[in-house]
Amino acid sequence: QYRGLAGRSTHEVLQLYSARGQQQKLQRSSVVVQLHGVIKRLKQDLKSLRSCTLQLSKDFQRQSKTYLYQVLTAVQGIQLQNEAMQMFQIKAFDLEQSLQEVTERYEKEKQKRRALHNSLIELRGNIRVHCRIRPLLPFDTAAGHSISQDRQRNFSEEVAYAADDETVLVKCSRPGHAPTNKSFQFERVYSASESQDTVFADVAPLLTSLLDGYNVCIMAYGQTGSGKTYTMLGPQSEENFAFFTEDESELGIIPRATQEVFRLISEKPPGSYWVEVSVVEVYNNDIFDLLAKDSCGKVFGVKRDVVTTREGKSDVPLLTHETVENASEFLHLVNKGLQLRVRHPTLVHAHSSRSHLVVTLTITTIVSGDNFGTSWEDEQTSQRLNKEVSCTFPQKMRDSKSTSSSRASSPTQLEATEKPKQFKTRLQLVDLAGSECVGMSGVTGTALRETSFINRSLSALADVLGAIAEQRSHVPYRNSKLTHLLQDSVGGDAKLLVMLCISPDQKYLTESMQSLGFGTRARQVQRGQVKKKNFPVPSKAK
Repeated sequence: QYRGLAGRSTHEVLQLYSARGQQQKLQRSSVVVQLHGVIKRLKQDLKSLRSCTLQLSKDFQRQSKTYLYQVLTAVQGIQLQNEAMQMFQIKAFDLEQSLQEVTERYEKEKQKRRALHNSLIELRGNIRVHCRIRPLLPFDTAAGHSISQDRQRNFSEEVAYAADDETVLVKCSRPGHAPTNKSFQFERVYSASESQDTVFADVAPLLTSLLDGYNVCIMAYGQTGSGKTYTMLGPQSEENFAFFTEDESELGIIPRATQEVFRLISEKPPGSYWVEVSVVEVYNNDIFDLLAKDSCGKVFGVKRDVVTTREGKSDVPLLTHETVENASEFLHLVNKGLQLRVRHPTLVHAHSSRSHLVVTLTITTIVSGDNFGTSWEDEQTSQRLNKEVSCTFPQKMRDSKSTSSSRASSPTQLEATEKPKQFKTRLQLVDLAGSECVGMSGVTGTALRETSFINRSLSALADVLGAIAEQRSHVPYRNSKLTHLLQDSVGGDAKLLVMLCISPDQKYLTESMQSLGFGTRARQVQRGQVKKKNFPVPSKAK
């Protein structure tokens, strides 16, 4: 820089320095002007930022007040809702307690009414009728494949319901007509969801009557495939049709009734009861003994006949009676008989029973002067029995070849100071063959002939009930072997319970209505007060 000034005059040097100073001054002035502009802009931005900050602060305060007001309003609303909820809970609790009290009173009144109704049935001799509605099953949609698919879709509909535990409601509809509801009243109605335990709980009281000296009959009635055999026996094996005993919750009335009878007997003095069992089927209007044995001891069905004794009672001569000491022996014999029962597949039911099964449990009561550790009846009943005519039915002891005399509990081995007397009561458990519509079941040949006999025997049963209901002088018991065999139970002195079994499907509406009509007519039968075997009153010990 200084090297370029060499050789120049002082005046030139000063001029150069002066020019350079002015240039630097201009540069500094330009920089100052630029800085002044920047500062001015910064001041403007700062002013704008301050204005925005103030506006934001005002907005925040305003919104904070708004939100705080909303929060306070919401909190007050929640408090009011909590108070209302507490009041509602108090009212709901009061209503629940009131409902529970009303329900308890209703149940008590219902039990009283049912007890009075049962007493009225006892006095009139009416037939108890219970109705069980089975659930829809897979074969309901597969059965009846001869029906067109359109009709079958319409038929796969549930039309029978349990409106309550005493009413069956049926939806009836016909093409071109408005649908109508029909109701049927019975002593007890079981919905599709109710178990075997529930069904038997209403049957068990009858078994106490059995040991009190009354004959008892429990009969399952309904169309084929409606659940009669399941109700009476429980699930069965497809191989030999024996019923299963592993799952006790699925057992039917017959095995449960047997267990209950032997339980009641175990509470009585030892040796005071003697139990026999017989199993017969009514097939094509013929009676077959399913416990009869051949010379080799093999069980096979032997044809028997039913007769009327001099006393007007029905009896089957030469019928096999096996003595049993516990429920296991009884169930073993019944399973043997079930293997001989006639079955035939139909479009409605793959294992349709083609015969009426009658299992009879005969209880012989041994009464002697030394056998009364406990009284048979309370004092009032004993006094009433003293006023009745003493009626005993001495039974001959079986000979040494009879099965009955081989047991330790046989009356021939009882030792008493007085000659023991015997009184017989019977528990008949009947699984009727199902009524059939030939067009629905699709049977032909032998099965068609079986259907004809089944329907005729069930019609004969309905005729007998009709004759008793109308109090005709002649009751046609002998029109069918079935009614002749059940003469003492249907028209005699037995406590009779008819268990109606129906299907809820629209497809079987006609058959279900027929079964419900049968049950309604059965309830109208008045047979007079059920008679009791007259057990003599024990003499007091000196």
